[in-house]
Amino acid sequence: MADHNALPLVILAEKFASLPGIGMKSAQRLAYHVMSMEPEAVEDFAKALIDAKTQVRCCSVCQNLTEKEVCPICSDPERDSSTICVVESPKDVSAFERTHEFKGVYHVLHGLLSPMDGITPDRLRVRELLSRIGDGKVKEVIMATNPTVEGDATALYVAGLLKPMGIKVSRLAFGLPVGGILEYADEVTLYKALENRNDM
Repeated sequence: MADHNALPLVILAEKFASLPGIGMKSAQRLAYHVMSMEPEAVEDFAKALIDAKTQVRCCSVCQNLTEKEVCPICSDPERDSSTICVVESPKDVSAFERTHEFKGVYHVLHGLLSPMDGITPDRLRVRELLSRIGDGKVKEVIMATNPTVEGDATALYVAGLLKPMGIKVSRLAFGLPVGGILEYADEVTLYKALENRNDM
């Protein structure tokens, strides 16, 4: 923003611009919009940000985001806990849940292997996944990472750890373009990918 703008407004726009997918022009529009809001609405907005950051945590079972110790999916007795769908992020859980077809449970890695970026296995929630497998109830793990170099490397790494444990490991049969992102896939594509998954 130009030098003639008030410094707090410039800082606000820069904060918006630091969010993924928000360019400086969009950030400036958002900053100016905040200035047009009623003070109560701004306070509610700020409170929602703080509440989300302070009250949302990782589920102690699947590592998905929740405000409870155990998320609603893991605590649902109707879900098939013998099938775990492993995903990169909580956004991917939301994508699969929109299909209303998957009846198993999830495990969120919170990232993908990328040695170039310093993301090694110890930075992912792999240990937590292995501890879930140890109870002997899990029959299949579906690797639902994105079809990218990092996604494939992560799927192969996790499969290599699980196969010696006698667990069936499958990979989604992607009807997605290579390099596609699960979050943006439509429900039918995700359902077909899930239905036609392949053994690894």
